[in-house]
Amino acid sequence: MGDDGDGYVEWLRDRSMLAKAERISGGFSGVSSVWQTPFGRPNPSGVVGRSSVWFTAYPPSMITKPGHGFLGTLGDEELWRAFAAIGISAVHTGPLKRAGGLFGREPTPSVDGHFDRIGTEIDEVFGTEDEFRRLCAVAAAHGGIVIDDIVPGHTGKGPDFRLAEMKVGDYPGIYHMVEIPPADWHLLPAVAPGHDSVNLTADAERRLHEAGYIVGRLQRVLFQEGGVKDTNWSATAEVEGVDGVRRRWVYLHYFKDGQPSINWLDPTFAGMRLVIGDALHSLDQLGASALRLDANGFLGVERGGRPGAPAWSEGHPLSEAVNQLIASMVRKVGGFTFQELNLSIEDIRQTSARGPDLSYDFVNRPAYVHALATADTEFLRLTLNLALRLGLPPARLVHALQNHDELTYELVHFAGPHRDEPFTFRGTELSGTDLAATVRADLVERLTGAAAPYNRIFTTNGIAATMATIAAAVLGHRDLAGLTADQVARVRRAHLLLAMFNAWQPGVFAVSGWDLCGMLTLPAARIPGLLATGDTRWINRAAYDLMDYRPEVTESPSRIPRGASLYGSLPQQLADPDSFVAQLAAILRVRAELGLAAAVQLDVPPAGDPAVLVMVHRLDGGRAQATVLNFAGRAVTARLRSEHLPAGAAVHDALTGGLVGEMDAEHGCRVVLRPHEGRALLLG
Repeated sequence: MGDDGDGYVEWLRDRSMLAKAERISGGFSGVSSVWQTPFGRPNPSGVVGRSSVWFTAYPPSMITKPGHGFLGTLGDEELWRAFAAIGISAVHTGPLKRAGGLFGREPTPSVDGHFDRIGTEIDEVFGTEDEFRRLCAVAAAHGGIVIDDIVPGHTGKGPDFRLAEMKVGDYPGIYHMVEIPPADWHLLPAVAPGHDSVNLTADAERRLHEAGYIVGRLQRVLFQEGGVKDTNWSATAEVEGVDGVRRRWVYLHYFKDGQPSINWLDPTFAGMRLVIGDALHSLDQLGASALRLDANGFLGVERGGRPGAPAWSEGHPLSEAVNQLIASMVRKVGGFTFQELNLSIEDIRQTSARGPDLSYDFVNRPAYVHALATADTEFLRLTLNLALRLGLPPARLVHALQNHDELTYELVHFAGPHRDEPFTFRGTELSGTDLAATVRADLVERLTGAAAPYNRIFTTNGIAATMATIAAAVLGHRDLAGLTADQVARVRRAHLLLAMFNAWQPGVFAVSGWDLCGMLTLPAARIPGLLATGDTRWINRAAYDLMDYRPEVTESPSRIPRGASLYGSLPQQLADPDSFVAQLAAILRVRAELGLAAAVQLDVPPAGDPAVLVMVHRLDGGRAQATVLNFAGRAVTARLRSEHLPAGAAVHDALTGGLVGEMDAEHGCRVVLRPHEGRALLLG
């Protein structure tokens, strides 16, 4: 991996994120504009007021307009007219900047779907900075905004990491990496020819911990796979430094070995400088209005507090402080942030108190799928009520359908800090650990394997599936090749029910291209190369064509195969009142007319039938609203009852305008629901 000495070092420096960050950040010093915006407190209501319905893109999966890349396509006026007809007013671009690694001067591909960033430049496969700025202008013309990404927890193995290995300047301070003296290289496993690192075995991890080099095993091993990733630590091959000394390092990576973790408390603060510079580039030079903080719960780690205990790596106070710092800087220059924090409810609430403005709803996402899979809302009611009781209201959350990741079922709140706490479920008392295991088992049994061979388990994290294939599995379809029109309609109805759950409550609603087109998972035989490392999430990332730009092509520009679409393109669907998109537009019109995004959730009461979920809200102005959803494939009669619903009030269906009934003296009303039907009810 060596190169031509000083010339190589300067070549790397010129391309490093740290060097570019320092040039960018210097432009904000001594400038009055950075003092004009309040930044000390999150402002979720302000964010929701700007845009509360988002389209979440994934650049490698979009089939683009002829003559255009991803950004040029996303800035298409026709596409934005379709978004406006649906009710979408923001786009989250997904990861766009250069990613992967370097081996010498040769680039290596991304190991995690472009979430292993190695530069501030937009990857040319997706477009240019000018196209990003034009996208922002088109969005603004339609009353919308653009949301970009930063990755505060790690980089790829690009110029910064290669300079760190060579012990150049502050670069080693970017990372959680430790130099191992040659006398102890016997503690390190050998690196195979053609590779630049090797994952530590659990035994090697223990020996290095006992020798005082690393903090040891962490609370979890994300993406764990025997023989591929056994621990969160890897050792480099020998690397010759600028001083002529050959070194081996051990470095931390919460995710894959090509994603070395950033050290936020190194005395050089090089990691902080790198990330803040990248954020300012997106906001100031590209024109983004907001940033998603990817995997931001793993920003602090220290030795365990007692012998044999794992290192403290989740819910760490340093993570909270770092998130506050990043979010405050973004607010200071006029933007906002939302976080991808898959930890306990308390951790999400605590980080949100001074940090990001919104949080991804990891609390209820597996729960609403579990409700659909089992036709029983008990676990979903449990998670909703827990969040309310613990001070994490839905108005602070981004409620999403599919995204680029798996359907996570880690259930960290229950399997982590509350693992020994008792919870009542199905008439018995279970520990948090057992409750999480029960819910996982339900999901695996109903959504994978013989029941649904088109969905796959993803390591220990969750299930690789689309929302359409989840609905198909729930409806009992083992083979998706020959679905009839009636069967597709039932899949669509179940999919729309999940949209109602996410849209008819306070907070942000997010929908993906896979949802809008009703995409199925890719057959494994079509993507053997992408699945070679065990990352089954690629089956739920099929290429889609939102606008019938190129119906003849078989893959996206990133060479992701086109998947099967149950619903068709946006123009086709907008012309069909029975389509998924047309019905979603009606759901979102109700959301907008009622002002549900800014409502307050008051109650999640039982409804008599286990398949029914009721969420009671207070709208701006004081009127009561109830979202009533049937998660079963059978008709039900539910009793809507809550002390927050006024006795004697007329109950109207906000979607149809029809009279449903009147609240009785006990604050109750009978509601009839067809299979997988939802109703937004307005009182008074």
